[in-house]
Parts: sequence; C-alpha cells; structure tokens
Amino acid sequence: MSDTPIINIQGLSKSFATKSGDQLQALDDINLSIRPRSFTCIVGPSGCGKSTILRIASGLEKASLGQVLYKGDPVVKPGADIGLVFQEYSLFPWLSVLDNVAAGPEFAGVDKQTRHRDALGFLNMVNMAEFKDAFPHELSGGMRQRVAIARALANEPDVLFMDEPFGALDAHTRILLQQELLSLWEMTHKTVVLVTHSVDEAVFLADEIVIMSARPGRIQDVLTVDMSRPRTRADKAFGELSEFLLHSLSPDRV
Repeated sequence: MSDTPIINIQGLSKSFATKSGDQLQALDDINLSIRPRSFTCIVGPSGCGKSTILRIASGLEKASLGQVLYKGDPVVKPGADIGLVFQEYSLFPWLSVLDNVAAGPEFAGVDKQTRHRDALGFLNMVNMAEFKDAFPHELSGGMRQRVAIARALANEPDVLFMDEPFGALDAHTRILLQQELLSLWEMTHKTVVLVTHSVDEAVFLADEIVIMSARPGRIQDVLTVDMSRPRTRADKAFGELSEFLLHSLSPDRV
C-alpha cells in the first residue's frame, strides 16, 4: 500500500448551534491520514462525532475549522469518488433492486443497457443477483444492506465511507456481512473507512483503528492491527486487542 494519503484530514473542528443559540462543539482538531486501499475503523462513545467526520469528509457538511483533502484537493461537495453507506440503507423504495444499484450511473448519463449490465455485476459481488427484480420492502435488513453496498460500488468510488452499516442487524447476519465486506474489499481494492460502536467489529475488519474521545471528539490514538487475515475471534491476540480497546473506551478514560 502507498504511504501517500488518499484522504488527509487537517485540523478539523465542528460546532453546531443549539436552540438556545449556544455553540455545541462536536469535533476538536481532528488530524488523520488514510492510506489508499487501507481499511480503517473509527470507534468511540456515542455522540463523539464519528459520523460527523464522515459527513464532512464526504462533502455533506461543512467544517467549522480545518479541511479534508482527497488526493491533495479540498473536499467541498459530494462527488462520485467517495461512496457512502449508511445504517438506514437509503434505498429508493419505488425502484427495483437492479434499478437502485443502477441509479447513480443513470444520473451520470450511462445508457440503460450498460448500467443494468454493470449493476448486475455488482449484485453478483454481494450475492444478490437473483433478487434483481425485487423491491426493498421485500428484502430482509441484511439483504437491503447488501444492495446498498452494491449501489455505492456501482459509482466506482475510490473511497467507501460506511457509517454503522451493520448496526441494525442481528449478530449472525452482522458477522456474515463483515466477512462478505472483507471479501469485497480484497476484490475491489477500495479504501474503506467504517464507523462502528463495536470493538469486535473493528478488530475483525481493520488495518488501523482510530480511537475517539467523548465530545468534543478528539483522536486519542490510532492503532495498527498487526494480525493476518482471516482473523479468528478465538485467537489470543484478537481477545487482547479487544480488551485493550474496551479499556481505552471506558468512561473514565474517554
């Protein structure tokens, strides 16, 4: 992997105005470099600004201070180079699975035959091709999330931001999709940044784990996960790193 960052977050701070007119500081002086083709997980307590980092870095929100660079250029608005997957699936309920995945290319002016062919290829990647004619309400939560991932990939982004993508799923489906996501990452060579509340998920997935403090969110530490893949939760090193993260995130530490 290249050491030149694909995403470079510099001095990022964010404040929100409250109803009373006060300023609530969500993030304070975030500095973080993301290497191409890496898998980074961001963990921290609720309300520490994890999701806000992704929203600013993707151009959906403006920073109060600092900037985010993508390949050296400031991120000022959403673009096709950075894909987003949210916990809420964000599928269009009136479109079929195939047309949901093809929606981005359609907006970009890709002809119907090409976008449907490519969308079917991405559905194959997430094992959802047989459901191409179904509608979102006919799918389980895990199936909808697979479609959401395929839709993000269909825009051919370099970077994939994922905000608690498996947080609403049952434990079995969550573990299955973690494994499938790793397979996709290894297949596509995308840069992935995933926000999660789950220490177990971070240790299973990440090359690097960013540990956030309580609000205002600051980076406490960035840990390199020195474990080969595939990782086994029964391994001693897996348990030791999980325990270290849990201790780092305990209320008296954050």
